Amino acid sequence: MESEAIIAIAKAFAIAVGGMMPAMAIGKTASKAMESIGRNPESADKLFVPMLLGMAFAEAIAIYALVITFIL
Repeated sequence: MESEAIIAIAKAFAIAVGGMMPAMAIGKTASKAMESIGRNPESADKLFVPMLLGMAFAEAIAIYALVITFIL
């Protein structure tokens, strides 16, 4: 294999895994938060900020994967 092909495969793998896993984490975070709010509606104010922080941190990992892909 040529080195360009290996680099292209590495880029594709980095962005695929770096996009898929944070997306799954964000979906699970939102799902569990909505389930918790559905069971106890008074907890919505207490859950909102931690939920957003968790989603932001998961999204940051996807952005790191994008940056690594551009660096490669």
